Parts: sequence; structure tokens; C-alpha cells
Amino acid sequence: MKLSRRIEVHTAGQAIAILAAAVPELTKGRLKDAMNKGAVQLLARPVKRLRRAQYALQVGQVLQLHYDPDILSRSCPSAALIADFRSYSVWFKPAGMLSQGNEWGDHLSILRFAEQHFGSRPVFLLHRLDREASGLVLIAHTKAAAAAFSKLIAARQLSKTYLVQVKGALAADLLAAGEISLALDGKACLTRFKQLTYQSETDTSWLEVDLISGRKHQIRRHFAAAGHPVMGDPRYGENNKNESGLALQACAVAFVCPMQQHQRLIALPDNLRLTNISSASHQQRA
Repeated sequence: MKLSRRIEVHTAGQAIAILAAAVPELTKGRLKDAMNKGAVQLLARPVKRLRRAQYALQVGQVLQLHYDPDILSRSCPSAALIADFRSYSVWFKPAGMLSQGNEWGDHLSILRFAEQHFGSRPVFLLHRLDREASGLVLIAHTKAAAAAFSKLIAARQLSKTYLVQVKGALAADLLAAGEISLALDGKACLTRFKQLTYQSETDTSWLEVDLISGRKHQIRRHFAAAGHPVMGDPRYGENNKNESGLALQACAVAFVCPMQQHQRLIALPDNLRLTNISSASHQQRA
């Protein structure tokens, strides 16, 4: 039973009691589970997720419940902490995990995973990664760090490198150009890349990609338009099925730390990479 319900508090009391009275279709157990997984919001300024069943609500407050048993029953692999710099951290987001939650819950998101890992630290998502993709994600833990990184990203002073497997062998002229500059959504954007290897047995190419701009699904859309869709991408490709899922991974990030002014180059460890092809590339550059 999927439902959405706006609940105005007319009598002060505990959140679970008010929810149970307003939504008799659901047991208290199901409501508590929905609260824990972020599906109940307190419509205040700012809006916040209400997780404590015993939270004391006052007259005039408003709750919003978005309940979908299918979403709430889902699970995904765990994230992994790659580096912790106190004011920010770097995580590995596995494929299938969201960057952040929505009104239907946040238990499948990297942001909630980091929040639960650190306990008392606030969490601010600095950039997104497609649910189907895996790789590095940065999370800030102070407002100052979040603001500093936002300026860094806006100034394009934070570079992200991706490992991508695409269908087919790239033509010599495309390889020589090493970039795709097709406008997306009416806006100019640029994807630079170099080939790491071509595998004739699968007729696929492994590429290392640098995003010079960051439009939605830019890598996937650019390579699909070039006739080389990302393997495992059902949205933008054809005849590119991949049993391992979307072959796109954010494998390295580089920037000058805005807090300590240290140069940072953080790469995924080999055991988390889609393939070990990229390790040789990073070793050569080092």
C-alpha cells in the first residue's frame, strides 16, 4: 500500500501516537520503520526528517508521510570510508546506493550512511553520483567546509576522474581528438578522455575520463551520442548489456584542500575498482 499523507497536529503528543491515529492503515511497527528510514518529515523551516517515535509534537506543527513498502524494503551494499579529514570525508559509494534521499526515505543514501557512521557530525553532500554508478563522493561536516568546497567546485578547481567501459572500438579521429564537446540541454560542455585499452574479446574500450563541465549524465550521454554507449547503461544505450551493471566509476579526485591548503589526490584502492586497468595509469602519472 503506497500512500502520501499530510498530517496537521491538533492535539500535542508523541509523534508515533499522532501518526498512528492519522494513518490507521499502518501498524505502529510499520510507521516506526518508515520514520527510521526517513519517510516522515516535519514541515518546519528547514524541513527535517522526523525519526524519533517519542518526539513531542506541538499544536500547529505539520507532518508529511510518504510511504512506499517497496522502497522501504530495499537494501543496497554498504559504503566505505576512504579518507577522513575531520571537516570533510571521502567515501566509496557502491552501485545501487543513492547520493541523497528523497521524500520517500533516505536509508539507501550515502549521506545517511555517513551520518550514521559518524553519529554526532553533521553531513553535507558536496556533489552527486548517479545511483547506478560507483565511486568517490565527498561529504563536508561543517558549514564552513561545505561553503569552501562549493566555491572550489564552482570555480572548477576540483577535478574528478572516471573509469568507463564503452561499447566498441573508438575511431582513430575520435581517439586523436580525445574529447567530446557536444552541447547538452542547450549548454556547452566538454568531456576529455584517453583510452586505456581495447578488449577485442568483448568489443569494448576502457577509458579514463575527465569532466571539464558537469551536466546531468554527461559521460553517458556524450558517449552514447558518439556511438559508444557506456556498458550496462539501459537509458542511453542499445545492445550494451552488462551483467555487472553500469561500467562507470568515479575513481579519483584531486584538489587543493580549502581548509589546510594541502594538495590532495585521492584514488580508489584496487580492491574497489571496476578493473585493475586504471591502477597502471595512475602509477604512470605518479
